[in-house]
Amino acid sequence: MRKNTLSTCLFVATFLFAACSSQENKREPKVISFKIENKDPIANPYEKDTIKGSPQREVSGRIGGTTVAIRYHSPAVRGRIIWGGLVPYHQVWVTGAHNATAINFERAMKINGQLVKAGTYAIFTIPTPDEWTVILNERWNQHLTDEYKTEEDVLRFKVKPMVMPDTIQRLTYEVKPLAPGKGEVAIQWETLRIGFPIEEAR
Repeated sequence: MRKNTLSTCLFVATFLFAACSSQENKREPKVISFKIENKDPIANPYEKDTIKGSPQREVSGRIGGTTVAIRYHSPAVRGRIIWGGLVPYHQVWVTGAHNATAINFERAMKINGQLVKAGTYAIFTIPTPDEWTVILNERWNQHLTDEYKTEEDVLRFKVKPMVMPDTIQRLTYEVKPLAPGKGEVAIQWETLRIGFPIEEAR
């Protein structure tokens, strides 16, 4: 009797440990590797083009010794009202088109001063006329915001949009090294630009 009870306890303990480990691994950010190609169907984002839809684009840059890669779909202005129109204010935006924009860090980084583990995350934003909320979310592989959950956010912070003198016809991301181990991720479209600081975690 004692032997059966001991076996049952061991089985339950093993099951609970496996379940907890599985749940913990499920929430761990998955590291993926983007195959960055130099082919870009959009030669100049300032010029109107004849490409239909929102083609996929990829960009990467080195911040210190770490590669930061971004994969996104790039919609065009096409004479439309973007801010407060095509992109509503005060709502979570996929910050691209089709699938969520994915950003990948080879190593742990500091984003706006906050530590983020190595891995792949979705970039979402909440635009308003005067201030944007930038969001990194652990569910990087999703369609638009269909599966977006605030409890899966890794971090949130505010940025001020800047008005540019010229119109960017296509949504464009950029990874810019600025100083040793430091840089910026910039998002530009229509006449607005937002950027946030990124640096190697030391």
